[in-house]
Amino acid sequence: MDALPSFYDDLDGFRAEGWRRLAEGAGDRHSPFHTPALATVDAVGRPRLRTVVLRAAEAQTGTLRFHCDRRSDKARELAQGGHAALHVYDRRGKLQLRVEGRASLHHDDATADAAWAGSQAMSRVCYGITPSPGTALDTGDAYTLPGEDAEARLGRENFCAVLLRAERLDLLYLDRRGHRRAVFSREGEAWRGTWVAP
Repeated sequence: MDALPSFYDDLDGFRAEGWRRLAEGAGDRHSPFHTPALATVDAVGRPRLRTVVLRAAEAQTGTLRFHCDRRSDKARELAQGGHAALHVYDRRGKLQLRVEGRASLHHDDATADAAWAGSQAMSRVCYGITPSPGTALDTGDAYTLPGEDAEARLGRENFCAVLLRAERLDLLYLDRRGHRRAVFSREGEAWRGTWVAP
């Protein structure tokens, strides 16, 4: 039988493991935490869900970063209310993490400039697509995706860095000897956690 993880009965260790896994996901494209699902709410209150690529996770500030096209439904929905949630599940690690918080969009500031500069050219071209994301097409290929831009500017006007300031973390670890679930809420700059029934 496998040994239980060190965070199994350690509340602070469980939260630290969640942030460690998020940071790992931001840096490792093979990690399950690299592509969480993002939930938003549209203008009439319907839930919307899609996959994003996690680009940064900072436990100290409690922020996560991903990118989007400022012309997209995702950007509009985040701009309307700012509330958002991320969900990720690692089947092999038997760990689910849900993050709820407030999102802020950055498109013409130092945060966006740094995120753009750190993006690969193959990622940048996605923001130069015409027409804008979500536009109805007559055929599946009736859009234009530009080639890579040596100047690294094509598509920059459509690029947004999104910072999600976590306000609530919900972690669930699955084990046949007994699951462990904990919920953490931000109180100012500190976190308060409690074990909850799985």
